[in-house]
Amino acid sequence: MGKAKKFGIFVFVIALGIFGFSQYASASQIGVEITQSELVEKKDDESRYNVELKFENPSFLVLTAGETEFFVIANDDIIGKGKLEPFILPSLGNSFVKGSFTTNYNSDSEAPIVKITGITKYDIIITSIEVPFVYYPTEEQASEFIQ
Repeated sequence: MGKAKKFGIFVFVIALGIFGFSQYASASQIGVEITQSELVEKKDDESRYNVELKFENPSFLVLTAGETEFFVIANDDIIGKGKLEPFILPSLGNSFVKGSFTTNYNSDSEAPIVKITGITKYDIIITSIEVPFVYYPTEEQASEFIQ
């Protein structure tokens, strides 16, 4: 094999590695927002909600995610736990994902600082990556989300 051919293969492998890393970096910047929240059931000490979250993919990769567990946190305390249905996130696109969560939060005081956090495992061709997400809803969204 000639030097030019070896150099060409070397450059190809380096370029492929750089592209792969850039797409991993892009995939780790996936955006999340609440698009819908509905109180389904309220018992004495807990409430169950159906939710819809919008995931936005800034990468060229098509990402397939299994069931995703997430947590609702208010003022640094876990107040709810939920699951999102499996979904496919198209390249440079978005997906609306349905799920549900249960909370035992009672809002007796001023509006808390709320965040939604979880780790989504995406399957990519021959491997998978785990991408954490954190979303801080607006005060209005938070009040609807945890009535």
